[in-house]
Amino acid sequence: MATETKTQLIPLADRIVVTALKQDEVTASGLVIPDTAKEKPQQGEVLAVGPGKMDDAGKRIVIELEPGDRILYAKYSGTEIKLDGIDYIVLNEKDILAKLIV
Repeated sequence: MATETKTQLIPLADRIVVTALKQDEVTASGLVIPDTAKEKPQQGEVLAVGPGKMDDAGKRIVIELEPGDRILYAKYSGTEIKLDGIDYIVLNEKDILAKLIV
């Protein structure tokens, strides 16, 4: 019996792990958007948050996000990785533009 292990992705310092939210493939008027015309997603859901970075005085600056938050991030920011068949984006806190309230 083989057991499948999942890799844990734990961000360090001021990094945040997100999954990109899927964009609509059909416009409101019913037109299908081809893959070549789709823009890079800018919205994601926070999966994990690092402890925050240290300031010059040695105090930790806590990140104001938590898992489950929906965010807007800069278009070409972060590092895309794939673990266990799932796509993730690792962002710096400075790349987060806003927290979305839905």
